[in-house]
Amino acid sequence: MLDLIGGKWAILILCCLQQGPLRTGSLMRQIGGISQKMLTQTLRDLESDGFIERISYPEVPPRVEYRLTDLGRSLSDLARTMEQWVVAHYEAILEHRQKTTPSA
Repeated sequence: MLDLIGGKWAILILCCLQQGPLRTGSLMRQIGGISQKMLTQTLRDLESDGFIERISYPEVPPRVEYRLTDLGRSLSDLARTMEQWVVAHYEAILEHRQKTTPSA
């Protein structure tokens, strides 16, 4: 699974696209901290694996949007479920870490 979706950026992009089609600038603003190069590469990877679709509009200036495919939607639903689990258990995980991490 990790080979298919890569690192954290792929999951974040999939979650953002659950809201509907977005342009690269909107994705960069929503995600924060991702470089243009990493965003472009991750979008290409997600497209080549069939998770997202690139829509190019014949306008001047050119406009490109990305949206989830059915396959991407099913994966983003899974990612959303994982996110909800993390939010629900985050405090317990932090408490456990503090108990088991030796002091410096």
